[in-house]
Amino acid sequence: MRKLLLFLSILTILAFTYLSYTVAKERWQSLDFDTMVKIQDHIPRKFDQLFSYATLLGDWEVTLTFCVLMSALMLLRKRFWAFLGWLIIIPATIAEVFGKLVLFHPSPSVFFYRTILPSSLPQFYVHTNFSYPSGHMTRTIFIITIIFILVLFSKQSYFLKFVEITLLIFLALTLALTRIYLGEHWLSDVLGGLLLGFGMGLFASVLILPKRLS
Repeated sequence: MRKLLLFLSILTILAFTYLSYTVAKERWQSLDFDTMVKIQDHIPRKFDQLFSYATLLGDWEVTLTFCVLMSALMLLRKRFWAFLGWLIIIPATIAEVFGKLVLFHPSPSVFFYRTILPSSLPQFYVHTNFSYPSGHMTRTIFIITIIFILVLFSKQSYFLKFVEITLLIFLALTLALTRIYLGEHWLSDVLGGLLLGFGMGLFASVLILPKRLS
C-alpha cells in the first residue's frame, strides 16, 4: 500500500510540474479570467463574508499550527516516521512560496477582490505580485489528503467512512471555490495548490500510516 501511495505521490508531483510549465507559458490566461468572471457572476454577493470566514481555515497560522501539534502528538506516541510525516507541510509550503517567487503569474486584479473580514491586518488587503500556486489550497489539501487516507484505511464502518470522506471532499471543493470567488486566486493557482498539496499529502501519508499497512 505504501508503494502505491508513493507512486501516486510522484505521479501527482509530476502533474504539478507540468501544470507549472503550462502556467509559465501563459496558457491559462483566458480560462482563468473566464472562470473567475462566471463564478463571481453566478454567486450572490451575500456570500462574501461567509466565504471570507471559511477561507481562514487555510491560513498558514491555522494549518501549520495543526500540523505541528499533530507532529508533536506523534512524537509523544514514539511514532518517529509519523512525526516527520506531518512536518512535510514545511517543504510543501516552501515549494509554494518558491513558485510565487520565480513563476511569473500576476495575481487577480483588485477589482475582483471580495474578501470581507473585520480586521486591519495587512495580509487581508495586500496581494503578492505572483499568485501561483495557492498556499491556502496547498496546505488545506495536504491536511485533507492525510485525513482522507487515514479514514480510508481505518477500521470504521463503511457508512461512517462514506460520511467522513464526503465531508472532506465537500470541504476541499468549498475552499477551492472560495479562492476563486473571493478574487484571491485564478483557477490555475487553485489547481496548482491542489496538486502540490495532494502530492505532498500522499507522500506524508506513507510515513504516517500505521505499520500494519504494508
